[in-house]
Amino acid sequence: ATMAAAAATNSASEVEETLARIRSHNGVEGVIIMNREGATLQTTLSEEQTAEHAAVLSQLTSRASNLVRDLDPTDELSMLRVRSRNREIMIAPDKEFILIVIQNPHIGESS
Repeated sequence: ATMAAAAATNSASEVEETLARIRSHNGVEGVIIMNREGATLQTTLSEEQTAEHAAVLSQLTSRASNLVRDLDPTDELSMLRVRSRNREIMIAPDKEFILIVIQNPHIGESS
C-alpha cells in the first residue's frame, strides 16, 4: 500500500507519525496530503506555499495519470518525480489521496 493509502486507513495519530517520519529525512522541506480534487487535508507548509503547490501539482498529477492510462489502459500512475536544480517533488497518488513530498535534493550531497 502507498503512504497515502496508509494515511487514509490509519488513525490520525498514525498519519501524524508518518508525516513526522517523512519530515525527519534530510532535505525534506514540506509534505502535503490532499484528496484527488486537490483539497488539502494535511500540510507542513505555510498556507500560501500549500495553495501555490496544491493547485498546480493536482493538475500535473491528473494529467500524468491520464497519460499513463492513455498509453496503457491496464496501468496506473504510482509515482511522479519532478526534479529541478533546486527542488525535487515526489508525488504518490492513490485512489482517494495524493501524497506530495518536496525536498532539496542537494542536502546531504558532498560539494
